Amino acid sequence: MAHVSGVKVFSATKAKEREALGEAITEWIRGNPHMEIIDKIVTQSSDSEFHCLTITLFYRAREKSTSAAA
Repeated sequence: MAHVSGVKVFSATKAKEREALGEAITEWIRGNPHMEIIDKIVTQSSDSEFHCLTITLFYRAREKSTSAAA
């Protein structure tokens, strides 16, 4: 795996929370444009009462581009 500088975990057990998980992730990505997602893991688990969905993002700071002035 490439160099990782952080991990962000999104998790939900209630149906309404699971439905909103994608929006929460999109909001986090838009709010952190300096971060580059380099891997992800989607985990689903359940027991007799609860169904849990967890999305784990592995990220690193984006490298600053260097541009020469003309």
